[in-house]
Amino acid sequence: MKVLQFPLARITIGFLAGILVGYYFKPDVAFAFSTLFIATCVFVFTYFWSKRNAILTLYYGLATYFLAFSIGTSTQIIHTDSYQESNYIHQKTIFEKPHLVSVTIREKLRSSAYNDRYIVLVKKIDDSVNTGRMLLNIRKDSLNHPFEIGTSLQIDTNLYQNRPSKNPNQFDYGKYLEGKQIYAQLYADVSNIKIGSFIEKDVWYYTSKLRTKIIRNLEETHFNKTELNVAIALILGQQQDISPEIIRDYQFAGAVHILSVSGLHIGFILLFVTLLLKPFPNTRRGSFIKLIIILLSLFSFGLIAGLAPSVLRSVTMFSFVAIGMYLRRSTNIFHTLLVSMLLILLVQPSFLFDVGFQLSYVALFFILWLQPLLAQLWKPKNTIINYFWEILTVSFAAQIGTLPLSIYYFHQFPGLFFVTNLVIIPFLSVIMALGVLVMVLAALDFVPVFLAKSLEWSIYILNKIINSIASLEQFIFRDISFNWQLLLSLYLLIIATIIWFKKPNFNRLAFVLITVIIFQITYFQTHWTIRNQSELIIFNSKKNTLIAERNGANITLYACDSLLEIANKNQTFTSYLMGNFSNLKTKKRIQNLIYFKGKKILILDSLGVYPTAIRPDIVVFTQSPKINLERFLQTSKPKMVIADASNYRNIQKLWKATCLKEKIPFHATGEKGFYSLE
Repeated sequence: MKVLQFPLARITIGFLAGILVGYYFKPDVAFAFSTLFIATCVFVFTYFWSKRNAILTLYYGLATYFLAFSIGTSTQIIHTDSYQESNYIHQKTIFEKPHLVSVTIREKLRSSAYNDRYIVLVKKIDDSVNTGRMLLNIRKDSLNHPFEIGTSLQIDTNLYQNRPSKNPNQFDYGKYLEGKQIYAQLYADVSNIKIGSFIEKDVWYYTSKLRTKIIRNLEETHFNKTELNVAIALILGQQQDISPEIIRDYQFAGAVHILSVSGLHIGFILLFVTLLLKPFPNTRRGSFIKLIIILLSLFSFGLIAGLAPSVLRSVTMFSFVAIGMYLRRSTNIFHTLLVSMLLILLVQPSFLFDVGFQLSYVALFFILWLQPLLAQLWKPKNTIINYFWEILTVSFAAQIGTLPLSIYYFHQFPGLFFVTNLVIIPFLSVIMALGVLVMVLAALDFVPVFLAKSLEWSIYILNKIINSIASLEQFIFRDISFNWQLLLSLYLLIIATIIWFKKPNFNRLAFVLITVIIFQITYFQTHWTIRNQSELIIFNSKKNTLIAERNGANITLYACDSLLEIANKNQTFTSYLMGNFSNLKTKKRIQNLIYFKGKKILILDSLGVYPTAIRPDIVVFTQSPKINLERFLQTSKPKMVIADASNYRNIQKLWKATCLKEKIPFHATGEKGFYSLE
């Protein structure tokens, strides 16, 4: 694999390893920077030492990688807000009482059913100056007036710490927010918010104003709301107002990537601007002027799109591609890719853990590496056929590269992705060109109706095509179980296969067969581990009680009749099935008694009826039973009391106090999350 022979590639790997160590192991600041100092000294020493003796070049190379590793760890620490002493997370009583919090709105997020949501920057908490990011949830009212970016607010409210997922194998939103440097949330009514007179007019404020102006001018042309929201996502990268149904269609069709501004969109901009600048002479001065215009165009588009992470990385990546084109160094395109990655991660190392960042770079790497090999399989003479063949090979290269990551994160795979790309990519190029033109004219307060209507109808047709493909649900593979061990072994298999495919020989074929065996061992080891496990899970389910008994890969589900009928559509339960490579074998209506590994589990529902002579090991309260808990505990003497989320919260507080008095452990799933008995 020639790309790994580049020194820059090995330096990048060391740098990425340093970021991973800094993120997962959170080393002490003094230790990290002491290591950086030592690595720098060793690097300088071995550099001059290797100058005198060429044999010692190996030590200089090792010192270089060690320095790259140390820089990666230090960069992660520097850019992690929780390490900053001024960050609000270091206040001891921050979550214990209400505070007067002064914030500035930075970004508008997609609204939930009950709240408008914003990312805000903290300025002051009470009388102390603090820094950091929070998630602000403002309850919707009849007026529904959104706040401008840059608006200063004063809010008198409690701060709520991010909590982990309360059910097994579910998406951990608290961890996701922590990855975005958000460690707390605020909840407030509009009436409890004092709006400051000062507006922070930075680059985010002006880009937001520009987007608002564009959207307002398009609305005045009576642009259909559904198509307008898709256009704003396609061109400006703002997905906040797209309906869930539209997003689901794009996901099932394998085209959700076009709804967020990414490498595909910036690539279109680069090609479009390059095409417009073709009349410029290819002299040194002419090429330099073209480069400046291209870079300005890309960064201007990035500003209009709101400088979102996906936009920033794509603009940076293609800016280096444009520089590489100017320097006529197309053979070093992998160098260009690595330099853009290093630059982005030096400024914002947390992007490494962003799913979009991972998918973007992996897709582009496989397009550059694998697509030329696929294109050589067939070289059609017809220009039109060759165009669609190029699209197909690019699509397959990107899909093969991102397949393991997509299954790992989303547990589904759109089987008709190649049909979607064949149909929409030629169409999308027209929409992008027309959309950019319309948006630029809208920014200048001049929107010809025929252009706006042309864009509207183009997006309408695009949505219809996507909906038609997404409706073929038999081609959508969902609920695929996949873990990180399978992820790594599958990538190893794919890379080994491509290396062999590029230049077949016996040694490379042997390597492919070894990776096949590794993948099989990983798969069977995962299933062997699952088969030797058994547990009883009491889920945190608000409306209905949900209990699962797993023996190996077989699960018995206990629930009410209505929930048993739709068990395969219950997200809490299906996430557990996927995460444990299991299948639903038996459905049972909830009983009063369940036996698990010799332990007697009593389940009390709203009737509160139970045998007086029973001596359960564990008691599970559901549907708020009306009983004298103190008397029950004294007569039954259970070892554990569990209350699921179907009980009223005020009753759970009383139960907790009673259990504390009787010295019996109490577990409320609404507070502590699911309960697992192994």
